[in-house]
Amino acid sequence: MTETNAITIRALRKVYKATGGKKLRHLSLPGGSFMPGGTGGMPRPSAHDVIALDSLDLDIRQGEFFGLLGPNGAGKSTTIGVLTTRIVPTSGTATVAGSDVGTQAVSVRQRIGVVPQQPNADRSLNVIENLQFHAAYFGIPVAAATKRAQELCETLGLSDKLNVKLNEMSGGQQQRLMIVRALMHEPDVLFLDEPTVGLDPQARLGLWEILRGLHAQGRTIVMTTHYMDEADRLCDRLAIIDRGKLLALDTPRALKDKAPGGTLLELVLDGDALGAAEKVKAIDGLTRVEASGTVLQAYSGTGGRLLPAMIEAAEQSGRRVKDIHLLPPSLETLFVSLTGRKLG
Repeated sequence: MTETNAITIRALRKVYKATGGKKLRHLSLPGGSFMPGGTGGMPRPSAHDVIALDSLDLDIRQGEFFGLLGPNGAGKSTTIGVLTTRIVPTSGTATVAGSDVGTQAVSVRQRIGVVPQQPNADRSLNVIENLQFHAAYFGIPVAAATKRAQELCETLGLSDKLNVKLNEMSGGQQQRLMIVRALMHEPDVLFLDEPTVGLDPQARLGLWEILRGLHAQGRTIVMTTHYMDEADRLCDRLAIIDRGKLLALDTPRALKDKAPGGTLLELVLDGDALGAAEKVKAIDGLTRVEASGTVLQAYSGTGGRLLPAMIEAAEQSGRRVKDIHLLPPSLETLFVSLTGRKLG
């Protein structure tokens, strides 16, 4: 059986052009888009531009639970915005469920469901009214929409909230409503942008179980997150991105296997860490000693046993230690090794 892609991204680029502190609006043309002022219809980046996506290539398989992992500002939400037709790319192409996001936007929107970061249902309507209203956009008759809404609310534990308004629901219940709404027209691909931000631990775990159930039904799910445990436990494959670039792509287990050996020891100092790094390099048992601003990092095969020696070396260099972090080999240590900064 030939494996097919639910999503294909090629050389996708998004540049926010700034003039006088304001972003220029992108102009859409058949086959792509451009911003004024560029050579040959392409933007000419300047020091004030923000490159949100930088020639991103990605394939997401049908039926896959796929995660976009990275810190805030990495380009995750911009990627979702392009794939859901809310953001026009500067250049490159993307197809979702066989339809091009630039030239077949209506077709794309008919085939996707979107769960936003923050619940955005109409607060003047109750749950069933919100769902009926959403279904109407897709030409679903009221009777069919009501039946579908009741079934989905039963599955997602909202059957007792049909006549309740958003302000009377908890954060977890509101986010479940967003999932119900996204599923009303039976989409091929479900997008979730940081779906558990702001939820308490119990609501977060409950949402995980719902997402696992939807995936078990064969749905393609694409989720952005900066929570490592979430990406690790839910996703079939992960793309680690930062500053709009793809840094790594594989299963969570394979990515963790690529993490640098040993525990990452990190000291936050009260000044530049370069002098301290030179002294720390002399400590036996530490590898990949690096300094970035006030942060001093090194890897150790003996856990945190060499922390006292690192602290002493830093103090001998004239610096005071303000904070200490220890990270065992993980997705985060892989990310730190690739970018020099943390996921959070």
